[in-house]
Amino acid sequence: MNTIINLHDGVFSSINRALGTWFLPTLARFTFAAVLLVYFWKSAKTKLGDGFLGFFRPTDNGYIQVFPKKFEELGYDSSQFGFLDTLIVMAGTWAEFILPLMIVIGFCTRLAAIGMVGFVFVQSIVDITGHGVDAKTIGAWFDGPSGSLILDQRLLWMVLFAILIVKGAGPISADAVLRRARS
Repeated sequence: MNTIINLHDGVFSSINRALGTWFLPTLARFTFAAVLLVYFWKSAKTKLGDGFLGFFRPTDNGYIQVFPKKFEELGYDSSQFGFLDTLIVMAGTWAEFILPLMIVIGFCTRLAAIGMVGFVFVQSIVDITGHGVDAKTIGAWFDGPSGSLILDQRLLWMVLFAILIVKGAGPISADAVLRRARS
């Protein structure tokens, strides 16, 4: 039995040494880019107004996504929203562009991942309370099916963010370049 345990430990110690500190953060950033980057950017694009200044003029869709019930209460007239509401929609839109880009290039990765945790938390609350998603979309943990949008999928997103928060971006990143330049 000791031989099997020693073989096991030896093999996985070698794998751990070979992968070192670069593998998990690089894999997490690659997975984020492959699965979620375009998702967030497409969502953000739907909130932009026309032209270059569209970053400062959210579309109706921006207000619908962030404040669905209030949009309805205001008679579907986005001009009725106040400055603070507009600022919140713009901040969310900018976050959907900037935070994913920061993760992919590995710039201030830990902070960007913390920002994405907050963003996804707020997104989930708005989906549940504002958009009134059904129980199947919310899902449940430990229930067998693994495809619910809120609890199942977004938990997996959180695992990616947790890896980046704990491990950082890894050696193939803007953070690593900046760290080397500072030394």
